[in-house]
Amino acid sequence: MSDLTSFAALLAARTHEAGSASVTFTIPEDWQQGRTTFGGLIATLAVQAMRDVAGGAWDAGVKLRALQVSFIGPVDKGPVRVDVQVLREGKSVRQVQALVVQGGQTAALLLGVFGAARETTVPVMAPERPAVARAPDDSQQLPFIPGVAPNFTQHFDFRWAEGRLPFTGADSWSSRMHLRLKSEPVDAELLTVLLADTPPSPVISRFTRPTPASSVSWELELRPVADAAQGEAWWRVDTDVIAAAGGYVNQVTKLWTPAGELASIGYQVVAVYG
Repeated sequence: MSDLTSFAALLAARTHEAGSASVTFTIPEDWQQGRTTFGGLIATLAVQAMRDVAGGAWDAGVKLRALQVSFIGPVDKGPVRVDVQVLREGKSVRQVQALVVQGGQTAALLLGVFGAARETTVPVMAPERPAVARAPDDSQQLPFIPGVAPNFTQHFDFRWAEGRLPFTGADSWSSRMHLRLKSEPVDAELLTVLLADTPPSPVISRFTRPTPASSVSWELELRPVADAAQGEAWWRVDTDVIAAAGGYVNQVTKLWTPAGELASIGYQVVAVYG
């Protein structure tokens, strides 16, 4: 990892002037995904910018509850600016918009919904993480192959518990993966957003050669969790394609913490170019 820019280092290098509604990040080549930047990183940087600009006045109980993302254009390596606007701050819920801008063009539009816990008579419902066929040590590791695997995958350790690897011609619509970030510990909220977008769409396992696919839109619902164990701890991400037609795939992804807590549920529209 010595020649790579860790996620924590990338965050630490951001610039934000006091009172400004913009935060600037510098994206290195090792976080690229084809001709753009890894979408999970784009979304995570936008959430960090929302926190930098608007979150300073919030108490610690205000958590990210939902994130809506439209990927509009490619984000290249180099400087990228995130412009933040608070749309509304209610008693419990805050809605914040972020525009990711590079070269004078809007590359992504995000809406973050932050909310404090509220008094309620509704009992806690905590889904149980289902079992999978193989533990991390018994699962197949996704190798990094330069020119085939996206650059950003070097920052993660992926282990295939169920489903097939990309481009193996498998008759599969689902995947179950153990994963972890190769970096020093980071905030659980940011890590949830980052990890929730890491798995490739299961649809690309159906192809027999490298075939491009990219997210068009992403809706992420978060269930705030405590700072989960990191480093050697394994998270798990389960992805299921629920519909496909006309070169677009609809899929659902559930992210589980190392302790087995449900951290997020994501819904994506993925364009497939093959």
